[in-house]
Amino acid sequence: MIEAWRRAGRGNLVPILTVLLIIIGLWYLGAIRMNAQWERDQAARAGIELSLPELVSRTLSQDRPVLPAPHQVAEGLWQGVAGQAVTSRRSLVWHGWVTLSATLAGFAIGTAAGIVLAVGIVHSRAMDQSVMPWAVASQTVPILAIAPMVIVVLASIGVTGLLPKAIIAAWLSFFPVLVGMVKGLRTPDAMQLDQMRSWSAGRGRTFWHLRLPSSLPYLFASLKVAIAAALVGTIVGELPAGATAGLGARLLSGSYYGQTVQIWSALFAAAILAATLVAIVGLLERATLKRMGLAR
Repeated sequence: MIEAWRRAGRGNLVPILTVLLIIIGLWYLGAIRMNAQWERDQAARAGIELSLPELVSRTLSQDRPVLPAPHQVAEGLWQGVAGQAVTSRRSLVWHGWVTLSATLAGFAIGTAAGIVLAVGIVHSRAMDQSVMPWAVASQTVPILAIAPMVIVVLASIGVTGLLPKAIIAAWLSFFPVLVGMVKGLRTPDAMQLDQMRSWSAGRGRTFWHLRLPSSLPYLFASLKVAIAAALVGTIVGELPAGATAGLGARLLSGSYYGQTVQIWSALFAAAILAATLVAIVGLLERATLKRMGLAR
């Protein structure tokens, strides 16, 4: 047992668990402090005096706490995932699937747009000077300002549902792919490009045999950022529409009715979903680069 802990200590397990325990401890202290005032007020109205253990117990078991305790959020997650049928509108699995569908659609659109624009920018000086500044400028506009306009404009022409959210997700996800792909496609140095010319390789062959393989590590790094950004864009797109489905709708309904446990459960569900998507991209990256001989 001691030897197992020593082996774990040589890796990242012990530091990660230590930081996690510190965060949970601070979270509990914050929940007690932020929820205590309401309990004191209730006790004063009832003319009773709470002992410290009673105060702590009550602050960690409120129905609508200012800051839910970790065990309340964990219980809310469990009830939302395993305590409901997946087809129920109370199920976080069902809401997560709605959000995931729009996220993947927006991620696909944003990735395709980023790659196509990057290829054009690398091979065309005119596109480099014209498209790239507009791409940078597009990211200076807050997504909270864009999302309602996209939702309202598309709804006015009868387009609702998944597509508006996917467009907002694509808006956030295309830029990391564009920047990463441009950087990757420009990675080959002059000597490598001259060698391809000496072999009478045209732009197409140079792209497929030199530029594209060199860009893959940069592309996958940007895809990890892009898929997380796409999830954020989807959730933001669900907020101004008064949506009834999706993790964003779950956040919205929780804020309407003061259900803070529901809000935090949806937030953690979104975080878990994002981490899972990033991990899947990481696995694809490892498999692809290993197959191409670019990684061990």
